[in-house]
Amino acid sequence: MTFLGAGAHARPQVILLGAPYDGTASFRPGSRHAPGAIRWASQSIETYSPVLRRDLADVTVTDAGDLDLEHLPPEAAVDAVAARIAAVAGTPAADMALPFLIGGEHTLTLGAVRSLAEAHRDLAVIQLDAHTDLREEYEGRSISHATVMRRIVEVVGAGAVVSAGIRAGTREEFALAGTMRHSARSLAIPSVVWTWLQGRAVYVTIDVDAVDPSEAPGTGNPEPEGLGAGDVLAFVRRLGDLRVVGVDLVEVSPPYDPSGRTAVLAATIAREAILALTGPRPA
Repeated sequence: MTFLGAGAHARPQVILLGAPYDGTASFRPGSRHAPGAIRWASQSIETYSPVLRRDLADVTVTDAGDLDLEHLPPEAAVDAVAARIAAVAGTPAADMALPFLIGGEHTLTLGAVRSLAEAHRDLAVIQLDAHTDLREEYEGRSISHATVMRRIVEVVGAGAVVSAGIRAGTREEFALAGTMRHSARSLAIPSVVWTWLQGRAVYVTIDVDAVDPSEAPGTGNPEPEGLGAGDVLAFVRRLGDLRVVGVDLVEVSPPYDPSGRTAVLAATIAREAILALTGPRPA
């Protein structure tokens, strides 16, 4: 089963990669099952977006299957993701495919950012998340889902990170978040920040726990008072205004949502992101 029946293409616009891994999960493991669940859920949605008025039938999307990450330590899993992303989009050439990573836990974002930062020296990162993920160390690990944004800040710099949906973290994490380009609970990114983003290559990481657990219960670390699913979808549709060079969607944990609605939402977010990002790109 592939995402919305995506076939193989010699020169795809988008390459989907599953990243089934939850080796550092600290509360409710299960995100290793997310790639399969999201592909399954995609069979229930249409390829057409009536909001964007675009259809996946008009986009060349290749679902390249899952990376082999089982039993790897987090450092090796991050390296494996970095190597695969480099193979997909390791140069700034305009005709390279857009990598879309479906996790799996948030740790794996670090591999994608490390790889793309080599190709795009001006890389900025947009994070949609409930948590700051800025710990220096968590449960004895410097690389984990709770430290991923701290390691990313070390790659691109705090001034190159824009975070939204943030409502949980330690006092120290929130202090560090205050040094970022922008970090807030809401999705309202100031126009001056959005304009700044438009002048750079952008990587987008979407942790599904940014969404309120009433609408997305299937995640490892749910936090109340989250973003509305409709608001997240509207934000994703705006991404076509930016020069996005990579995307991931992480932390869906299917065992905690027997209804499957979190996976359906994730599949819809992925569809809308793909359609928004394969329209006319900014120069």
